[in-house]
Parts: sequence; structure tokens; C-alpha cells
Amino acid sequence: MDIGKTLWAIAEGYIPTGSFSETPEFVSHEALCVLNPGKTDAELEVTLYFGDRGPAGPYRLEVPAERVTHFRFNDMKDPEPVPRDTTFASVIRSNVPVVCQHTRLDSRDPHIAVMTTVPFH
Repeated sequence: MDIGKTLWAIAEGYIPTGSFSETPEFVSHEALCVLNPGKTDAELEVTLYFGDRGPAGPYRLEVPAERVTHFRFNDMKDPEPVPRDTTFASVIRSNVPVVCQHTRLDSRDPHIAVMTTVPFH
């Protein structure tokens, strides 16, 4: 029995410009966490949707077989950088079943807020 789905949606996204620290682990970010429990590498396409403009993407990502990978939206540059201080949503399509999770680190304040949720499939 396969674990996961080939289509996921994250209805919420926002990367604040500010962070209390520039240390990589404390920079404000959104992340797409992907588990590929299968025997075949996962090829992902991520499309971003905005409230005030057309979609961006697809951003092409890969997760090796039987691995987990965290992708920071902050680091996605091709086909264009993900804008800061802008709300967005994402749709993830995969060639094989995967499990996705969304996390946010908002470190504009030194008390740090972390949020996580499982996207819709």
C-alpha cells in the first residue's frame, strides 16, 4: 500500500522580510516538508498563487526515494524568487505518492513563533 498522495495544497503562505537574527536557523521562513516513502525518486512541481497577480511556477523540486527533504520557500528562485511580505498559496504535484507538511518560522520577534500544519490532499 502506498503512503501519500500525488496532489497537495497549502492554502496559507507568508514570508516576512524581518528576522531578529541572520543566523540561517533563525531567519523567518516558510518550508515545504516532503516525505517520499517509495522506491522511486519524487519529481515535484510547485505552483504559487497570489491574491493580486497570476500564478508563479512551476518550481521543480526532487526528493530521493525513501528520504525526507525540507524546502524553504525563501530559497526558491527559479522561475522567480518567492516574494516577501506577500500572502500566497501553493499547489504541489508529484509523480509518485508523497506526504507533505507546511511549517513557518516567524522570527520577527526574538520570542520566535513556529507553526506547522498538514496541507490538504
